[in-house]
Amino acid sequence: MMGIDWSRWMNGYSCLVMVVPAEVAAVKNFAMTMRKAVVLVSGGLDSATTLALAKAEGYEVFAISFDYGQKHRFELESAAKVCESLGVSKHVVFTLDLSAFGGSALTSAIEVPKDRNEAQMNAEIPITYVPARNTVFLSVALGWAETLGACDLFIGVNAVDYSGYPDCRPEFIEAFEKLANIATKSGVEKTQIWKIHTPLISLTKGEIIKVGLNAGVDFGLTHTCYDPAEDGRSCGHCDACLLRLKGFADLGMSDPAKYVQ
Repeated sequence: MMGIDWSRWMNGYSCLVMVVPAEVAAVKNFAMTMRKAVVLVSGGLDSATTLALAKAEGYEVFAISFDYGQKHRFELESAAKVCESLGVSKHVVFTLDLSAFGGSALTSAIEVPKDRNEAQMNAEIPITYVPARNTVFLSVALGWAETLGACDLFIGVNAVDYSGYPDCRPEFIEAFEKLANIATKSGVEKTQIWKIHTPLISLTKGEIIKVGLNAGVDFGLTHTCYDPAEDGRSCGHCDACLLRLKGFADLGMSDPAKYVQ
């Protein structure tokens, strides 16, 4: 361990007895002072990578997923598997019904767009956008984090290979971080400085996959598809599937997800 002068071992067993408790105490103190972070985990590729990076940075991770009235349960099942695989102190599934408002192909009977090229994806905000979703999710995560004494939130938004969502842009994250610092007790009292971590925001999908693999993510556990089959297999044609497939193809790799043939 760091801090041990190994030459002292030559002085015999009594010296060993003196060294070990001090080092164990140092490890315990380090564990007690680990910073806590709340990580938003959807069950998809990006959030799994973000979770792994938060762990790699030494945070004690508290994961939150949202049962928000989406059409299927597969991403929530994947979120649980990812959290178990990477290890978190606690995983909470927060329920709120955004389907009550509709307005999105992910929460209502609106058809999911298929087989669009990148120009079409970026031409306008797609119907798969869930109104104010990340604003709502981050607000809930913010409240939980404050009760935990944490001031770090991690979210896997991306502004490069994405479908044009307004709440995945740097401008949105910067604005929400300012909000967090004026809308919370700890922020107003200046006992904490809130930080919204977006480690993937400027990466391509291929780069995200490479980072995730290096961080130990099992992408076979993740789910990305907007319109999966009844057995959970991905459609391979929605925007999310196409971007994911392109990311693996850019690395010369096969996607471990199961697709409808």
